[in-house]
Amino acid sequence: MPSAPPTISRRYPIGAELTGPDRTHFRVWAPKARQLTVSLHADGSPESTPVLFELTPEPDGYFSGETDAGPGTLYRYRLDGSEHGFPDPASRLQPLGTHGPSCVVDANTFRWTDDAWRGLPLKGQVIYEFHVGTFTAAGTWAAAAEELPELARLGITVVEMMPVGEFPGDHGWGYDGVDLFAPMHAYGTPDDLRAFIDRAHGLGLAVILDVVYNHFGPEGNYLRAYAEHYFTSHHKCDWGEALNFDDVDSGPVREFFITNAQYWIADFHFDGFRFDATQAIFDDSPEHILAAITKASRAAAQGRELIFLAENEPQTTKLVRPYESGGDGMNGLWNDDFHHSARVALTGRNEGYHVDYQGTPQEFISAAKYGYLYQGQHYLWHKTRRGTPSFGLPPEAFVAFIENHDQVANTEDGQRLRFRTSPARWRAMTALLLLGPWTPMLFQGQEFGASSPFFYFNDVGWDLHAGVRRGRGEGLASFPSYASAETQAALADPFAAETFTRCKLDFTEREKHAALYALHRDLLKLRREDKTFAAQRPGGMDGAVLGPDSFVLRFFGEQPGSDDDRLLVVNFGRLLHLTPAPEPLLAPPFAREWVTLWTSELPVYGGPGPVAVEKDGAWRIPAEAATVLRPAPIGG
Repeated sequence: MPSAPPTISRRYPIGAELTGPDRTHFRVWAPKARQLTVSLHADGSPESTPVLFELTPEPDGYFSGETDAGPGTLYRYRLDGSEHGFPDPASRLQPLGTHGPSCVVDANTFRWTDDAWRGLPLKGQVIYEFHVGTFTAAGTWAAAAEELPELARLGITVVEMMPVGEFPGDHGWGYDGVDLFAPMHAYGTPDDLRAFIDRAHGLGLAVILDVVYNHFGPEGNYLRAYAEHYFTSHHKCDWGEALNFDDVDSGPVREFFITNAQYWIADFHFDGFRFDATQAIFDDSPEHILAAITKASRAAAQGRELIFLAENEPQTTKLVRPYESGGDGMNGLWNDDFHHSARVALTGRNEGYHVDYQGTPQEFISAAKYGYLYQGQHYLWHKTRRGTPSFGLPPEAFVAFIENHDQVANTEDGQRLRFRTSPARWRAMTALLLLGPWTPMLFQGQEFGASSPFFYFNDVGWDLHAGVRRGRGEGLASFPSYASAETQAALADPFAAETFTRCKLDFTEREKHAALYALHRDLLKLRREDKTFAAQRPGGMDGAVLGPDSFVLRFFGEQPGSDDDRLLVVNFGRLLHLTPAPEPLLAPPFAREWVTLWTSELPVYGGPGPVAVEKDGAWRIPAEAATVLRPAPIGG
């Protein structure tokens, strides 16, 4: 295990920390080095003559020491007398990018105004995933903060920020980060990020950070200069070397990532994390690193409520089981099953990794009742079984979406899903997403029908371009529709500046696409204000197939069969006449009849106008529509 840091006023065991107005303590794990020197540029210019300060070796490969250095001081670590220095693995800022020097930062100058903020539980929330660089024209935290009041007004309660640890170049998705403690310099200063979160909290919004704890990016990754054992050959990762959480010298590596999580929670007041691709976080230790991270993060939050979400392709529900039953203590799981069914229902295409889905009514009913569709059955795409049981998990534990950064970009043209289906079917699917018992998530611009695409874009060095292009092409070629030479040749260039800028949102589309914006606004209001939809009650819903493309979800009030019951009738196909209707879920409460509470057919949303779904005992299910019914006195 890593050694304890020396007795000094440090908050974290690694990195550069101010201990006085112009004094800084440095500490780094570098077991490959016999000698380690800090090269300091107190004037903030990397071209000036540096001042050298030798750190003291500690047991277990650590080096530390304190010297004169104030905020803004640039520095590098020189190993074993080398004149070429490297960035600090725990750098708090890389103002000149991944290859430049690290910078001493004062984390205590920002004046927080969120003392009363206690965080949010996952239950009852609506998540909004966004990418800082494309969310606004400026692509900064300061510009993004200006849009927070409108998100709050719409009904968003949690914003999920794509990764911001320093990554190569000036634009990218962030999943190839290499300086995980350093907020991306292109988005603004660390205090700009703090101001964004402080503003969000003042509006009642939680902010969670997407973190990548499964690999480091290939460019600007200098960790091997310090230690070989950041990585292990005992496990294999699809995106680079697997991180060492359970092999020789794994203690300092575990400390690095646990500290990183605590740092984001304590120094930036983040409200939790979305953990990227947790299936690639390998750990056979008695306590999995993810459980250790969630525990340490909660301790750092000092009583604030935190939200932890996992992306997990194998659908391992242990992630959200409680610690005491051997789980990792998270709150929610991204539900790809729901997305894949929705995409097939909207487009009719079940190729590539959608091959195991039909987009049928039963799939949506099962997703609403049980979360994951695959909980141990055979899965054609993997040629093996997939998933683990989700029984006993609350509905909010499953995060449902019909768009996210991956699923929009994993197409030949990066177009939004609404352009691949009919407007009416899109409205119906949106209603299902936003009224279902799960936790719904929107991707930036989805709420107003953004016309901007979302491509994969990157700014890594030329030597990596060919490999990245090849990998993207091979991934998309798993879809027969995208495999032709013509389609492959037309793919957007990930490294072209235009590819990045085309992804930026145009907020004037809130007015241009007012019907879609009104649809999302009204559905989120209904979800929030109707106590039956808001309840997300375990076991509080059932469903039935009504036709080849239609189904009903019945949400029960606290007393089933009361005026609090709600029907959500969804039809992704043609007009359906349902007579007779031998389905008990369609029966109204005693001495009541169903009346329309809301419908996607309203002209304000672009629909043709509402019709009575049940009349004189006959059911008429409108084509490509969703309708919410409530009980009312007969003839009332």
